[in-house]
This record gives sequence, structure tokens and C-alpha cells, in this order.
Amino acid sequence: MTVVASVPTPATAAAPLPLSGLRIVEFSHMVMGPACGMILADLGAEVIKVEPPGGDRTRSLPGLGQGFFRTFNRNKKSVVIDLNSAAGLASARELIGASDVMLENFRPGMMARFGLDYATLARDFPRLIYVSHKGFLPGPYEQRTALDEVVQMMGGLAYMTGPEGRPLRAGTSVNDIMGGMFGAIGVLASLRERDRTGLGQEIQSALFENCAFLCAQHVQQFLMSGEPPPPMPARISAWSVYDVFTLAGGAQLFIAATSDRQFLSLCGVIDRPDLATDPALASNAQRVSRRPQLLETLSATLAQKDKAELMAQLEAAGLPYAPITRPDELVDDPHLRASGGLATMQTENGDTTQVVLLPLLLGGRRPGVRMPLPKLGEHTEEVLSRLGKEA
Repeated sequence: MTVVASVPTPATAAAPLPLSGLRIVEFSHMVMGPACGMILADLGAEVIKVEPPGGDRTRSLPGLGQGFFRTFNRNKKSVVIDLNSAAGLASARELIGASDVMLENFRPGMMARFGLDYATLARDFPRLIYVSHKGFLPGPYEQRTALDEVVQMMGGLAYMTGPEGRPLRAGTSVNDIMGGMFGAIGVLASLRERDRTGLGQEIQSALFENCAFLCAQHVQQFLMSGEPPPPMPARISAWSVYDVFTLAGGAQLFIAATSDRQFLSLCGVIDRPDLATDPALASNAQRVSRRPQLLETLSATLAQKDKAELMAQLEAAGLPYAPITRPDELVDDPHLRASGGLATMQTENGDTTQVVLLPLLLGGRRPGVRMPLPKLGEHTEEVLSRLGKEA
């Protein structure tokens, strides 16, 4: 029987998404809050991004921040409101009162200064679900200024990533993005609770606690062993073959063999029957105890192998492997394209770009791009006129 892979169906207006009918007002910038809003928008919510006069400054960041706005603000509407004016503040309060959820990710105390903190708003809008994205949950650090890099350094991640004595941050905004994910998870849980109680609540998601959660397995390793875990480059691997190897022409490939069966298969692929029959390498524990010598032997053999040919052989043998891929190369990745992971989006200046979608299938549908990236203030009149206000 021939099995034909199914192609994910893009979500469309004709097939309502799970959060259709939910209204979310977002007061946020940079990555963490916008990531939360983007996830909820992709899942069908109407997300209204409130920007100050002049706009979210991530619209024009250079360098590594260049992609922030386009990545984390799709499927949203843009409304410009000046919170420093009485009229703007009144419009913001009315918009919040007409919404199910409010998101914010500004420094501690800023929203309270405008009377837009949860304690104040909940008195008038008891059904409001309010999400604060912060650097730290309440405690001794909560007034500190936090960045993704700050919490990676103090939350164990940079230590575990870099070589001994050289802490290294992860190559993307892992805590900002994952913090936004936990904010979205909190929204979904709070909506269920509101169905039962009729009341909203405040949700807090924080960078530092997010980073501690990312390192939780290493914390537990210490609690079980009594030994501080070494950084990943100096780790004692649980598996003998689990590394990046240099092939012919300087190409690189990650290869793993995490079981005895996989080790025997790898020996067959690289034509090293002597390793497969060596009694000193019969079990994973034996191989781990001889790991430096084994890796040296494998490296010498693999240095002669052609990358494309070896990848095909590893694929046929069912062995774990991976080329070392740059982010730009993902644009043409055949699997990402075939699985519906890239979609076309019209940008704020009328051009088009490719965006990476949420890694989800919902009933065979891939939540995708439903509207162009908003121009600054593009929806101000539409949104505020519904509230009886003039833009």
C-alpha cells in the first residue's frame, strides 16, 4: 500500500480558528509581549496592538533586531494611542473594557502610573484577563532591569552553553519567545477558569523564571548527584557517539548513535566492522568510558566521507544525523516548505516576505497569515470608532 503524505491545509476565514471571537489588546514592544500576542493572533484572536505616537521602536531596529517587528506582529491590528493625553488614556481604558485579554510587557510600575495596572482595572472590568510579561516574578529581583541576555547569564543557560570559563548566550531570544509562550498558555488556562467563575485574573510570565525552567534538568542533575553540572562542551555524555564531525572538504555533520543497535548500524555505514566486533565497545557504557579514543577513531574515518553520500546512507539506516544549517538556509528547506512552515506575508510597505509559522497542526490546519502586517496606526479609526471615539 502506498502512503501519501498529507499536506497541511492553511487556516482560512471560512474555517474559524479556535480563538475566533476573542479580543485582545496589546500594550507591548520588543519580543516577549509581542510573541504572546502573535501566538494568540495566529490562533484566531483579534489582537489590537496599541502603539505610541511614532510607533513601536522595533519597527526600525537595525542589525539583529531588524526582524523583530515583522516576526512577532503578524495578524494584528495597529492603533495609535497617546497615553500621556487624557483623551488617549480614556480611549485606552474603554478599549480594555471592551476586550477579553490585555497584554503588557513594560517595566514594573509603568502601567500603574497610567492607572492601567491589574488592581485598578479589575475593579471596573472583573472579567478582564491581564497578562504581565516581566523580567522577574515578585521577589528580591523584581525591580531589576532584565534582558534575555541578562537572565541567560544569571539563570544558568549561558554557563551551560559555553565552554568552561566562557559563558555564551544562546543564538536567539529563547527566554523572550518562550516567556511569551507561557503568557499565551496562561491566557488559555484563564479563559477556561473564567468560563467557570465568571472572573478574570492577572497572569505573570517572567524571563528569569523562564530561564530557570529551561535549566531545570541540570538543577535536578545536581540535586541527584551532588555535583555541579559541567557546561555542555565539557559534559560527560550519556552516549558515546553524539557529536559534530568534520567530513571531506571541511563539511560538518552531527551524528548520533544512542543505542547498541545504532552503533552497529553506524559501523556498517562507515565500513568499520572492526569497531562493531571489538568486545571493548560492546555496550554503550563501555563506549562512553572510551569516548575520547572512539571519537578520534571515528573522526579519522569520517574525514574521508562525502557529506551528501553519507547523509543518504545515514538516512537509509535510520540513524540520527543533522547538517549544520544557518537560519538563512531554512528559507529553502524542503521539509519546512512541504510541511507548510513558511508562508507569504505582505509587509507594512507593500512588499512581501516569507515568515515562519507556529509549529502546530490543528485538525490538519496550519495557522497561517490572515492579514498584511499593519502599518502604524492603520486600524485606529476602525477600532476606536467601534467604541464611539474619533480617531
